[in-house]
Amino acid sequence: MKDVIIIGAGPIGLACGIEAKKRKLDYLIFDKGCLVNSLFNYPMNMTFFSTSDKLEIGEVPFISHNPKPTRAEALEYYRRVASHWELSLKLYEEIKTIKKIDGGFDLKTSKGQYKAKKIVLSTGFYDFPYLLDVQGEDLDKVLHYYKEPHPFFGMNVAVVGAANSAVDVALEVYRKGAKSVTMIIRESEIGKNVKYWSRPDINNRIEEGSIKAYFNTEIEKITLDKVRFQTAEKTLTIENDFVLAMTGYKPNFELLESLGVEFEKDEYKTPVYDPSSMQSNQTSVYLAGVVCGGLKTNKWFIENSRDHAQVIMNHIQKTL
Repeated sequence: MKDVIIIGAGPIGLACGIEAKKRKLDYLIFDKGCLVNSLFNYPMNMTFFSTSDKLEIGEVPFISHNPKPTRAEALEYYRRVASHWELSLKLYEEIKTIKKIDGGFDLKTSKGQYKAKKIVLSTGFYDFPYLLDVQGEDLDKVLHYYKEPHPFFGMNVAVVGAANSAVDVALEVYRKGAKSVTMIIRESEIGKNVKYWSRPDINNRIEEGSIKAYFNTEIEKITLDKVRFQTAEKTLTIENDFVLAMTGYKPNFELLESLGVEFEKDEYKTPVYDPSSMQSNQTSVYLAGVVCGGLKTNKWFIENSRDHAQVIMNHIQKTL
């Protein structure tokens, strides 16, 4: 039986593994995808808001060639961290079920079965997109992740959403040669929290007609070559090759609920936990990183949740 199993091999999961190793705890880190899978799924040209020093873990220096590090630099950095610490990783191994047993937990994965005394959930939120829940969403042309603009050259593209990711995507595919770019937006305007340099850019493109935007609008149906949507005044159908649904992401609530983790009675479905230990209402179940914020996914970041790892492993060491 392992002392602790960490679910999620993102930066905070890796930080938890490092702190476990420092304390000579028997641990494993699982992820259903690759190392720092969420960062891997970011757009290829993405630049972080944070400076590199705020993304560092495990006393490994993060040297960037830019004022703000890029996705490629971050992937290289976290590979180096994992190698430097020789972390015990189980990548591409999804957790299927976790059951409480005497003295700990029984975990079944896509490849095997494990037992642990303690569980740390560091699952982030980027692997679980908000769905449109409309007919045709299962078509291959509907994408909830965006990598780069090249595949959309010469195509009629619909971008769903009005936050930073939707704005960035709409501007980039427009500038890289999409035949047409149409934004379909539930809200009445571009999000007020959109980056200060991007908001006037997108508004100007909309005003001049380079990018078409429909506000107070929702998609009704997606077909192989069209999209139908309802505006405040009427139903419209447009020619369409790809739908880029930049509608945001959410934590893996099902996993939390399966372990009996309770939630605050707030609009964000914030998990219950003790900040002094990061332990949830369930004994021996700990929360780390973005997952602590529930639906408020802009509360916790790498830089302000790195300390969760030390807090958790200190408590685990004392209670084993």
